[in-house]
Amino acid sequence: MLLFDHVSKSFGDLRAVDDLSFELEAGEVFGLLGPNGAGKTTAINMAVGLLEPDEGVVRFAGEVFDRDPREAKNRQALGLAPQSIALYEELSAEANLRFFGRLHGLGGAELEERVAACLDFVDLTDVRKKAVSRYSGGMKRRLNLAVAIIHDPDLVLLDEPTVGVDPQSRNAIFDRVEQLRDEGKQIVYTTHYMEEAQRLCDRVAIIDRGRLMALDTVAALIAAHGGPGNLVVHSDDGEDRHETTDPLKTLGELQARQAVDHFQYLPPDLETVFLNLTGRALRD
Repeated sequence: MLLFDHVSKSFGDLRAVDDLSFELEAGEVFGLLGPNGAGKTTAINMAVGLLEPDEGVVRFAGEVFDRDPREAKNRQALGLAPQSIALYEELSAEANLRFFGRLHGLGGAELEERVAACLDFVDLTDVRKKAVSRYSGGMKRRLNLAVAIIHDPDLVLLDEPTVGVDPQSRNAIFDRVEQLRDEGKQIVYTTHYMEEAQRLCDRVAIIDRGRLMALDTVAALIAAHGGPGNLVVHSDDGEDRHETTDPLKTLGELQARQAVDHFQYLPPDLETVFLNLTGRALRD
């Protein structure tokens, strides 16, 4: 459905995306994980045809996007929820959905059915007539998702869809993403939150400064790049941490030398992988 083939994009001296290659597999949630400024949004904008690569090729449904949207009929199979919420705040939720539905060629009973279905999908039916300006951040994010799927696309691109939302709305968005996957949609999900990628994504591409650092399943990334875990031991002398790939052996060696009150093993996770690949220096 979506292929990046050695894609690069620069803005002046800034190389936002640098020789990026990946391909979506059928029926997966594909994560683009990276720190702020890593090039995730630039990649999304090239995926939907808003930006043209300086080098390489982006293919959607086997074809290169035509820059003339009147000729790019395959865009109807694509839905986008941008990081910057794209809604008309003076309109109600249902008016927003009707407007964007008409842009995709929907009308009549079909449009009304999709509006009702999408409002129900994101739990906004009860407030469908309320102006979006009166919505909370989480409600706007959920409506942003509804707009992305109003035309029932095959591929949905979600760019940082949980920024600035409360835990309840974040969990609701997670549930909806999983439901879309279960319905057979392909999803590209960009985030810098490790727990989101670890929960939702079948495969994760870690990018930094526009370059692909690693791409695999979460389990395979942890095995390849996670390094040792940490054995946290509490004794009369306080708390000590010991890096180890064999916690039972390390614990036995410690118990032979000292009394251990209690302990905890912290295995490597996706955050460990992320920091190992992108560094631990602050990104201000």
